[in-house]
Amino acid sequence: MPVEVTWWGHATCTIEDSGIRVLTDPLFVRRFAHLRRRRGALPGPEAAVADVVLVSHLHSDHLHLPSLARLAPGTRLVVPVGAVRSVPRLRAMGSAHGLRITEVAAGDTVRIGEVRIRAVPALHDGRRLPMGPHRSPALGYVVEGEARTYFAGDTGLFDEMAQAVGPVDVALLPVGGWGPNLGHSHLDPGRASQALARLAPRSAVPVHYGTYWPIGMDGVRPHEFHSPGDEFVRKAALLAPEVAVHRLSHGERVRPEAAA
Repeated sequence: MPVEVTWWGHATCTIEDSGIRVLTDPLFVRRFAHLRRRRGALPGPEAAVADVVLVSHLHSDHLHLPSLARLAPGTRLVVPVGAVRSVPRLRAMGSAHGLRITEVAAGDTVRIGEVRIRAVPALHDGRRLPMGPHRSPALGYVVEGEARTYFAGDTGLFDEMAQAVGPVDVALLPVGGWGPNLGHSHLDPGRASQALARLAPRSAVPVHYGTYWPIGMDGVRPHEFHSPGDEFVRKAALLAPEVAVHRLSHGERVRPEAAA
């Protein structure tokens, strides 16, 4: 069966490959901190069904403890090395909810059934903000089963990206954020298109845009919220025309290789 990808919003995706459900950076709330969900219905209970959950880094919109509490007991939770020490509540919550926590660094692999998950580096501040120490790296992951699917998490563009990630068939790339300012440790549509040209997958799905926005800032550079998906499609067609890009709506799924 071909790999299937569902985008639930922000960086939250389900990757189904070889009978294994892989969930990324689950965020299942309408509002948290200074952000509110402005597009897409909240994911239903089926979104929290997973054999393994991948957390890319410790920012609260990627390591969100109330969303992790929705996982079924026994779910494997893969987090960057140092996460348990940096976020003490994570260990307590893992024990209370029966989650099996595995810490990984870039280069480590975890096997779940017929799927191998390989942690790869990312260019991003991975610590728990605003005051967390630099104890935990930001990571991406390559899910290897019938296909090789790269989930970038949050990252900037870096010279060794293609070498560090390796050959992939599908790339889930962040193309925006949750506010009007993106630094070089993020991918915007232009940098994401450059990353796509370097990685040269067969298919790509833009993520991490058009979902959450700061409360009271609806009128501040709204194009940064609405347009990154379409901008990525346009720029990818110029820089990586051989790659099939699938811009999904919230909750929509695709079999990228079958649709390519």
